[in-house]
Amino acid sequence: MAGARDTGAVTDRIAGDEAQWRAALSPARFAVMRQAATEPPFTGKYTDCDTPGHYRCGACGADLFDSSTKFHSGTGWPSFTAPVADGAVTLESDRSHGMVRTEVKCSRCGSHLGHVFDDGPTPTGQRYCMNSIALDLDPETPGGLS
Repeated sequence: MAGARDTGAVTDRIAGDEAQWRAALSPARFAVMRQAATEPPFTGKYTDCDTPGHYRCGACGADLFDSSTKFHSGTGWPSFTAPVADGAVTLESDRSHGMVRTEVKCSRCGSHLGHVFDDGPTPTGQRYCMNSIALDLDPETPGGLS
């Protein structure tokens, strides 16, 4: 359907084994998205990006975040106040590296995207701190359609 957005709803989950993901993703993207690595702060291409559009999962293309919810957190990673839709991301407890955090994964393919913290601005008070390498920006085209 023209103009329809793919929300990556849980009902359209996709799976792949490690070999399939390794073949489909660059080594750096595989390390972050399938092995929960983190890109160094202030190195990602979307950290200071202000281009209007939708941020999609770098592994499966699911629609995850709208640029209207993006803000400059000063942390070195692109940050958003909320996902594009309920069910676009999955939250899981992460107790790695001696910390207790909430991991953010793509609901469709289960890829690691980053973490969410309760220190964001209004209206949600949340900071979805994402790895740039886990995202692909689908910029808006003139006329407001992307």
